[in-house]
Amino acid sequence: MQHFIRLLREKGELIEISEYVNPELEITDIVDRISKSNTNKALLFTNNGTSFPLLINAFGTEQRMAYALHANSLREVEENIQNLFHLLNPPKTFKDKGLLILKLAQIGSYLPKIIHRKGKCQEVVHLNPDLNILPILKCWPHDGGKFITLPLVHTKDAINGKRNVGMYRMQVFSNKTTGMHWHIHKTGALHFEEYQQQGKKIPLAVCFGGDPVYTYCATAPLPEGIDEYILAGLLRKKKVKLVKCLTQDIEVPEDADIVIEGYIDPNEPLATEGPFGDHTGFYSLMGLYPIFHVTAITHKKDAVYPATIVGIPPQEDYGFIKASERIFLQFLKNTLLPEIIDMQMPAFGVAHNLVITQIKPRFPKHAAKVAHALWGIGQMMLNKILIIINESIDSTEKVFQKIMALETWADRIQLSYGPLDVLEHSGLKPTEGGKLFFDAVFDSTTSFVEATQTDNIAITYQPTYTKLLKYGIVIFFVEPEFDIFTHPVLNELKQINRKEIRVFLVDKNLEGLDWSYIAWHFMANFDPAIDFKIIDDKILIFNGNIKINKQRQTPNPTIVDKETIDIIDKKWSSLLKLPFIKSPSLMLQKLSYGDGFLASLNKNESKG
Repeated sequence: MQHFIRLLREKGELIEISEYVNPELEITDIVDRISKSNTNKALLFTNNGTSFPLLINAFGTEQRMAYALHANSLREVEENIQNLFHLLNPPKTFKDKGLLILKLAQIGSYLPKIIHRKGKCQEVVHLNPDLNILPILKCWPHDGGKFITLPLVHTKDAINGKRNVGMYRMQVFSNKTTGMHWHIHKTGALHFEEYQQQGKKIPLAVCFGGDPVYTYCATAPLPEGIDEYILAGLLRKKKVKLVKCLTQDIEVPEDADIVIEGYIDPNEPLATEGPFGDHTGFYSLMGLYPIFHVTAITHKKDAVYPATIVGIPPQEDYGFIKASERIFLQFLKNTLLPEIIDMQMPAFGVAHNLVITQIKPRFPKHAAKVAHALWGIGQMMLNKILIIINESIDSTEKVFQKIMALETWADRIQLSYGPLDVLEHSGLKPTEGGKLFFDAVFDSTTSFVEATQTDNIAITYQPTYTKLLKYGIVIFFVEPEFDIFTHPVLNELKQINRKEIRVFLVDKNLEGLDWSYIAWHFMANFDPAIDFKIIDDKILIFNGNIKINKQRQTPNPTIVDKETIDIIDKKWSSLLKLPFIKSPSLMLQKLSYGDGFLASLNKNESKG
């Protein structure tokens, strides 16, 4: 990690803060200001109440993520992956065969290797471990406590011994215990079930730092059973050397900065974990998860503690999303779906809420074939809204402009129902809900809205964004209790002489915010299974308004409290040699309903 820090410093991508900053809430507000500004840099907090410097927002741009992956750009990473697939082409000459053998031998040298000695990660050993030596963050005001946010959690399959490295948040319960928040869809949860069936404790190791490529690989949506350190070796063109832990039968990278060793007893009762301000931009609710027991902490002498915050986008996690988008696009194009040209996961879609895919269609409804294939591949099963188009998707705004101009949408929308992310709160049931596929493929016969059509629609409940009216798009900013089906405006909409009217319902407090915030909030609160309706074959209603007091609990968005904002405002000039940046929470705090992590129209009920 020290090498990466030096690189960031040399490239002008690092801000170092030597004045004391509290890891409880204060670091979050500083990072949130920086990551949402034009001065988006990595931050190194060297004075945080512990002996470990804290590095955060290190992966927060495409450029810094490229550096972490040992490249100058994500395009270079993409090309390197593409070149690996070219090796699958049959060699044409003896020379080609010879070159192929050499190349395959080189790739073989990138595979992980266990070495039988102590690693750099074991220079300092704590056999009476205390998690309080680490600068663990409390990120958001209503979090259930302090959370480890950038851990590389190592587990082994109980049956075949295959290693898995995943990233699961860890709430600190005591100086020797944490929660282990692995979702039901993740490999760590599968390993937990295997050990539970055998009645055995699970050995675990949680690493931090080392080569930054490790951190990315722990988040990569690899197929089940593929070792993350194979991908790491391919990306950095060098094998990952692993050493055995001191108190657990499991291996870790010898150059990791910090290692927490421990175990989970599957027979122990689960513990209540959360709430936690998550990457959806909303608090994830409390749930029952396993308890991780710490048996040792080891680290380098000059170890750095990496961390991240997640919340209302954009945040640091977008760098991880972008890297996966570019890397796994190549896997899709060169294996299962050669018709795919490009893929985009906009920041406001928080990875799983929106995916836009460009294809080269060869036959009618080709896009539908791709949609169903994508929903069946790995973590794409958690996607909620999927748009497939046959034009360039370099600009998300241009994609939406093209879609808006289509004369009809109803015949292009397909609904489905399936697994969704554990953090999804829009549906009636956890981990499942509706999915929407929009077929935006068009040809010479496609009808578009006439540019000369009026953009005045005569309705008394006047919408905003009147420029969209010419496309038949009506956006209403409404109260949480608003019911369009009983409101007089529905009859007025029925009288409009157009083929289609597209009605979007969004929270009243979004009015005046940037469209990316509106899109983020809308998609987070939209379940296609219950929030999309067609009335009289012409009125399409998309209800992305927040739903309070419904069957499921509705969380509030992640907002920094005013007390913390005031503290950072006062410290700003001494902390950073930068022009003052307002906390984004000041303009977003109006999106909260009540004073707690649960949204409520009754303040006395909001604390959850």
